[in-house]
Amino acid sequence: MLKLGIRNKKTFRVGREHTASFLGSGDVSVLSTPSMIAFMEETCRRSVEDKLESGETTVGTRVEINHLKAAPLGAEIEVISELIEVSGRRLRFRVEAYWNGKKIGEGFHERFIVDRERFLSRIEEMIR
Repeated sequence: MLKLGIRNKKTFRVGREHTASFLGSGDVSVLSTPSMIAFMEETCRRSVEDKLESGETTVGTRVEINHLKAAPLGAEIEVISELIEVSGRRLRFRVEAYWNGKKIGEGFHERFIVDRERFLSRIEEMIR
């Protein structure tokens, strides 16, 4: 059951594949904004996955993120999420990222609960 206040904490290590220079979002080897957002999305998704009905999953639909500080290659990033709103199938999370105890990112992320098979079949129909 989905209840407000569900929290999750997950730790990630910044690998080469997470850097701005690798992804092309910048030309320095620090944590890229797209990778930080991916870490945040995963943390939110995992916080509710065991509370969904059988056959359901969530998909990301919105991000409102501020990337506040850089983090170097090899850094250990701690991401904390909290479910702050449930509106039908729409879920809204507050999310923060930290490196060495300093906040490096913050914002909000929305996900939508979908039936996995129905969602995938609609995508299949679109590519036919």
